Amino acid sequence: MKSNTEKIELKFLDHVAIRVKDLEVSAKWYEKVLGLKKYQLPEWGDFPIFMLTNKSGVALFPANFHDPKLDHQSKNVKIDHFAFNVNQENFEKAKKRYTELDLDFNIQDHHYFHSIYTKDPDGHTVELTTLVVDEQSFYKANEL
Repeated sequence: MKSNTEKIELKFLDHVAIRVKDLEVSAKWYEKVLGLKKYQLPEWGDFPIFMLTNKSGVALFPANFHDPKLDHQSKNVKIDHFAFNVNQENFEKAKKRYTELDLDFNIQDHHYFHSIYTKDPDGHTVELTTLVVDEQSFYKANEL
C-alpha cells in the first residue's frame, strides 16, 4: 500500500520512559554511570525525572507496586533493552568506568557494531553501542 503523505524524518530518539523502584537511586545511577544530567521540572511535580545527554535519555517514573510483578527474564512483549550510541573512544571509557564501578557487564561483537551491556538498579538492560566500520558506507549500504 503506497502512502500519499510525505515521509516523516526523525531527528533522534528523545527518551525512553522506564518505571523504577526509587527515583533518586535511579537518577544517581544514570548520572554516575553514564554521566546523564538530571532535569526535574517544578511544573511536573515529583516525576518524571529526565536524565539526558545531547537531548536524548531516559525519563524515570515511579513503579506501581500494586501491579503484579513481571518476570524480568521473559521475552514476551516489553522493552528488551535501550541503547545509546557512542564513539569508540567513549566505548573504551565505558569499559573502564564499568570496571571501576564494579558493574556486571558484557561486551558483544555484532559485526558492524560492538556493544557493552549492563543493568541499572531496576534490572533494565542499558546498552552502549559503537560502530566499528565506516559510518557512511554502513548506513548508505543498508538503507531500506
